[in-house]
Amino acid sequence: MATTTGAVWGRAEQQDFRSRVRGTLLGAAVGDALGGPADALTLEQIRAAHGPEGLLDLAAGHGRRGTITHHTQLTLFSVDGLIRAQVRRDTGAWHPPTDLHRAYLRWAATQRDWGPDERREEDGWLAREEWLYARRGPTRPLLIGFGDETMGTLEKPKNPAERGPEAVARSAPFGLLVGWEPQLVVQLAVECAAQTHGHPVGCLSAGAYAVIVHGLARGESLDGAVQHALALLSVRPGHQPVSDALQHALGAVRQGMPSPARVEELTGDGAADGLLAAAVYCALVGEDVRHGLCLAVNQSGPSAAAGALTGALLGALHGETALPPAWLAELEGRPTILELADDFAMEMTQGPALHGPAGSAPGWLARYPR
Repeated sequence: MATTTGAVWGRAEQQDFRSRVRGTLLGAAVGDALGGPADALTLEQIRAAHGPEGLLDLAAGHGRRGTITHHTQLTLFSVDGLIRAQVRRDTGAWHPPTDLHRAYLRWAATQRDWGPDERREEDGWLAREEWLYARRGPTRPLLIGFGDETMGTLEKPKNPAERGPEAVARSAPFGLLVGWEPQLVVQLAVECAAQTHGHPVGCLSAGAYAVIVHGLARGESLDGAVQHALALLSVRPGHQPVSDALQHALGAVRQGMPSPARVEELTGDGAADGLLAAAVYCALVGEDVRHGLCLAVNQSGPSAAAGALTGALLGALHGETALPPAWLAELEGRPTILELADDFAMEMTQGPALHGPAGSAPGWLARYPR
């Protein structure tokens, strides 16, 4: 698999990349936090609770404003798994889906255990973050998919009928592998989605989403990134529902003023392809990040997933400085998210200096054990 060569990363490129990584992870989390309190509500119920305009600000969920759901938890473990895969590469044992699966099993332990187990030295630092041990509405396919050590694969997927959006919602970090070829990004996201959401719609939506983020992280326009995703999807069996959903999103942009009705029409029955389409639409028509996120979550479908997907797209597109500062100020886990984002950016741009032929940084290998 291709990785970035050292020559590409001048100072300006490193700073731009780090801003997009932060933007992607913080954007996903802030969208998740905005949508979480509306997750189980219809549009009518959202308006009854928050006023005729709907939900326009962070609302209380899990005891306070700004709390995240399982979508953000799993996205953070995606990042952890990707860093660990890069670190393990030097050993010659290079199979990223396995490293991601191990990371997701560490997440599954947070949903079972009271708190971090200091005896598990191979856990690394993220699994020792106590705030991640809260149960935030993990769905049945996630708990079944990661309920034992067996890894779902494309040949033998877990939950083969599952079309829900949870696998897509943890897939933005794959798009941040900017040194990889786009088709490899799609492949990795699809393989990792099959660990919990085995239906082609669940897997291919994750692949399409990851490669759209990949285009944005490399500086493409959102429209251009979606067109590239459509071209990559077209060669894969079972792609039609996902391709149709993306085409539908692009067509909806030209159909007048954005409205909750249009977002709900794109979301459909709340499956992965509908949520992907809604997120792309909201990111394309949003006047700014706040407007795009409010558009995404004010609907009767899965609001947290819609917010998370839209937030990561906007964050990858504009970088972290475009996100609403008042929402970031209240975001649960922000220090952890920033630390992880900066670690990921450092690994991708300066990995050889952290672990390579010339020697390894012991502090890094303690954080991300091989």
